[in-house]
Parts: sequence; C-alpha cells; structure tokens
Amino acid sequence: MTKKTREQLNCTECNLQVKLQRLAVGEKAMCPRCGCILMANHAEAFERILAFAIAALILLFLSLSFDFVSLHYQGQVHTIRLLDTYFILHEQNYLIIALLLVITIIAFPLIVLCSLLYLIFFINNNHYPLKGLIIARVVLALLPWSMAEIFLIGVLVSLIKISTMANVSLGLSFYAYVLFSICYIAAIQFIDKQNLINKLMMLKTKKQSFENLPSEIVEEGKSSKNSYGNVASIQQTWALLITSFFLYFPANLLPIMTTRSLGKEELNTILGGVIVLWQSGSYPIAIVIFIASIVVPVIKFVVLAWLNYSVQQQSNEFQLQRAQLYRITEFIGRWSMIDIFAVAILSSLIQLGTTMTIHPGHAAMAFCGVVILTMFAANTFDSTLIWKKKTTL
Repeated sequence: MTKKTREQLNCTECNLQVKLQRLAVGEKAMCPRCGCILMANHAEAFERILAFAIAALILLFLSLSFDFVSLHYQGQVHTIRLLDTYFILHEQNYLIIALLLVITIIAFPLIVLCSLLYLIFFINNNHYPLKGLIIARVVLALLPWSMAEIFLIGVLVSLIKISTMANVSLGLSFYAYVLFSICYIAAIQFIDKQNLINKLMMLKTKKQSFENLPSEIVEEGKSSKNSYGNVASIQQTWALLITSFFLYFPANLLPIMTTRSLGKEELNTILGGVIVLWQSGSYPIAIVIFIASIVVPVIKFVVLAWLNYSVQQQSNEFQLQRAQLYRITEFIGRWSMIDIFAVAILSSLIQLGTTMTIHPGHAAMAFCGVVILTMFAANTFDSTLIWKKKTTL
C-alpha cells in the first residue's frame, strides 16, 4: 500500500470505522477486527467483468437453443432442452419449483449480467447511469440467488443416478451451460462492492455538481447494517428460523421423489436416496447429497440460532469466532439446492409413459422452503450486533 489515504468507511459486518489507504493492484483491505474484506483492487477489473459478462450472455443464449440432455431407455428416447424443465414441472403442478429453477439458473444470472454491462458501459464513459446505485444494490443482492454452478452439480448428480438404469447423452446446450457458468463465475469474481459503489457515487457527485443539484448520496453508499442496534432483525431471524425448522421434518420424512416403473411405485426420501447411492457405489455423490441436504441445514439451524441468541443476550464472548461462523454459514446455505435441482432434472427427463416416470414429492416443496427461509434468515441476521457492547441498566 502507499501512504496516501483514500477514505474512511464502516465495515458492513462489524461497524468498525476503518481508514483505508490507497490499494496497489492485487491488494485487499481487510477489517482489522472481524476480518471482512473491505475492498479489493483487481487489475483491470471492469474490463475483465465486461469481457466475461459478454461471453456468458452469448453462452447462455446458446444453452437455451439446443438439446440439453437425452435419455435412451428400452428403445425409447426422451430429449429435453433447458427450458423444458419449467414446462414439464408446471404440467406436474409443481409451479413453485419450476419458477425457482428458471429464476435461479436463468433469470437472475441474466439480470446480473445485463446490469453489469449497463453500469460498466456508463462508468467507462465517465457518466452516471440512471438509477445506477439502485441497480448496483440489486446486482449485489441477487448474487447469492444466482445458482448456475449449483445447478450443474445437481445435473451431474441426477445423471449419475440415471446412468445405472439407462443411457444418457449430453447435448450442445449442456456444454454451453458449463462454459456459461465458468464465465459467469469469472465475471462476478472481479466485482468489488466498495469499488463499484465508490465509482457510482463519484459519478453522481460529478453529475450533481454539474447540474447544481443538492447532493443526496451521502447515505446511499452505506450499508443498511452500518449502525448498531437493529433489534428487529433478531425477531425476524427467529421467525424465519422457526418456520424453516418445522418445514425440515416433512422435508426429510416425506418422499422427495416418486418413481413409477411398469406399474410399481417407489417413494424416495432424501436420506433414502443417499443410502441408494451409497449402496450402488456412488460414494462421492452420496456424501455430497448427505452434506448438502441433511448436514448443512442442521448446521445452519444450530449456528444461526446460537448467533441470534448470543446477540439477544448481548454476549461479548467469542466475537471473532461468531463473525467467522456467520460468514461461513451465509456462504454454504445456498448449496442445499443441489438435491432440488437433481429432482427437477430427473422429473423432467424421465417421462417415458407407462414404462417409467419420475415426479417430485411433497418433500421437494418443503425442502425448497427450508433452503429459502434459512437463506433469508442468514440475510436478516444483523452481524453488527455481534460487536455491540453490552448495555447495563
């Protein structure tokens, strides 16, 4: 770092005011109290985001244009495209799962990529984009809900399950979506929240100065968590956690998938599916599903409940450890969607009339609720309360 002071800002996770120095290329600034990354100076970040975003958009379009995967079973062939998953699930009266699938693997990534192109185009031309700060906040909020890479793992899990009973061939769209996921992940890796907000605020200040308008951006670049005492978040987190906890039981006890083959019906729970995979020798996949679908939700319940209780009691113990646990819990929660994506692909692909069909079970809806509500709970939890000093009467 050079010695030239750049700015002061509050850490979004612990509310510590930090004086940042100008970063050299490749450097990161971390909060000295909680370890949160405050800012990172990536080399040619906007140019790289632009290049990867354009490539990702092209590949996303290609992934929707050709066959995604084909199933060959006893002389029958069933081929689906990526969007066919939505229509098949809709016909099976699982509209919520169908919408969740399309929104998280297509719509949200598309919104993120188009918004980034829009913002960077104006930033590179030194102009403030209309509603720039609002759009930037939308992009940052949608990043955890864009699940292209998780969907791909879910697809691989489903194909491994199918491979024991039928032949599967991958279409051009599958490979296009793999490349799209790589480009999408590469693009968002170069997004630095603070740098993006700073650029937009600077351009807005310049625009307001030029137009002789009063400045209104002082608060826009700050996080909603930049003040201690958001006590309402404690009640909101408890409500979301308790609701998701009650949904966890039907999600694990009811069948997540129903298979009908030659007049016989087989019901599969999440744990039952793990056991079948393990017995068939697919040990890595069985472990992945067990961790993502059973272990991770339990960890989230325990950790978030402990964090919420500790801030409610205004505990000042293990603050750094609690902050690190919260960061990890917030990151891993979305990966529980693997099983839902696997069920969605299986239900879309295996539709062979009286020979064999697969439909989602009621547990799929309950498990979707568990994942979504725990993600909201992690987002609602105010991590700055971990560092709030205990008040005495």
